[in-house]
Amino acid sequence: MHMMKRVVITGMGAVTPMGNSVKETWQAAIRGISGIGPLTRFDCTDFSAKTAAELKNFDLSDYIEINKRHRMDRFAQYAVAASLMAVNDAELTIGKHISPERIGVWFGTAIGGIESFEESYKSLQEGGYKNLYPFATTTVICNMAASQVSIALGAKGINTCTVLSCASGANAIGDSFRAIQRGEADAIVAGGSEASLTPLGIGAFCAMGAISSNSDPATACRPFDRQRDGLVMGEGAGALVLESLDSALRRDARIYGEIIGYATVGDAYHITSPAPGGEGSIRAMELALQETKLNRNDIDYINAHGTSTVYNDRFETQALKAFLQDYAYRVPISSTKSMTGHMMGAAGAVEAIFSLLAIYTGMIPPTINLEDPDPDCDLDYVPNQAREKEVNVVLSNALGFGGHNTALIFRALSI
Repeated sequence: MHMMKRVVITGMGAVTPMGNSVKETWQAAIRGISGIGPLTRFDCTDFSAKTAAELKNFDLSDYIEINKRHRMDRFAQYAVAASLMAVNDAELTIGKHISPERIGVWFGTAIGGIESFEESYKSLQEGGYKNLYPFATTTVICNMAASQVSIALGAKGINTCTVLSCASGANAIGDSFRAIQRGEADAIVAGGSEASLTPLGIGAFCAMGAISSNSDPATACRPFDRQRDGLVMGEGAGALVLESLDSALRRDARIYGEIIGYATVGDAYHITSPAPGGEGSIRAMELALQETKLNRNDIDYINAHGTSTVYNDRFETQALKAFLQDYAYRVPISSTKSMTGHMMGAAGAVEAIFSLLAIYTGMIPPTINLEDPDPDCDLDYVPNQAREKEVNVVLSNALGFGGHNTALIFRALSI
């Protein structure tokens, strides 16, 4: 029987509405500082959404040469920047520590190059197909984050992309974990990226009635709070270097934590509403836990999906109660989307970074704006203030439109 390899995280990179690096993002998270502000990307006068979690003063020139930039949609640019940061953080030299053929890229996105799509459609309307940019196709398609990251890094191993709505980033990490476990790669740069703050991206969520119409950015996103009225859209990217434990030890790498459990299942119920009672999420958490050989009360912290929509927060609370049983009221749980907004395909990746930093630093980020808890959401959602606590095991949940339920479990490394 082939021995399954252990998989650790040795590097992390991010560009988020809260900061243009992991360090800046984490400092804001621990201080409970939101990245949500007025929506400035386009004129939103006629839109019900007035707020968004936009990147701020992000300078691409450190990561991508100017002559290559116009060939990438914003979502691919963010992915490249986060991935370069992650590989740099891991102090990993491709070709020296790991051969290019043994390092892969696995990147998720929910929507892909929607900004480029809208621009191309406008060009088509104005001047026919001859008016289109020659790279109109390759800026739009969802695999371009993975493709551009692999080109930027010179990573020639597994190269693929996950498109699973809001679970995309989490699944990219989980599937990379499986590939390294099986010995198909020594390391994979995995994560998620999104840049859908456009008239169509935001307008579609407005039409669905899923987006907050609160015009005060500071309080617009309020997971588990009685006054919540929908999600706030965010953008950005998170990237993690997943590496076999053997490879990490061989090069004496710093290790943030180990990934020890992963499961992804479908509701087979409805395209936007979670299954009643969060039935699919319960199964995902149980399967992920089963793999770890731990008990449910070994979990020290849960990073919830927590979107600030009426349905998600209620069903997720029910799922956590069913999964954790009497332990549900004793484990700290938080929704970092209260600060990042909903980063869609990037959410699961950035939340995995928060989960690992909770282990690495012994700090649990808060759920901000939780002032008037929904009586149906009565667990310990770490309201408004970060909490110091020794954290060894973290569960991170990601749920996506279409009925996708994903659970990842991380642990402090013990050799």
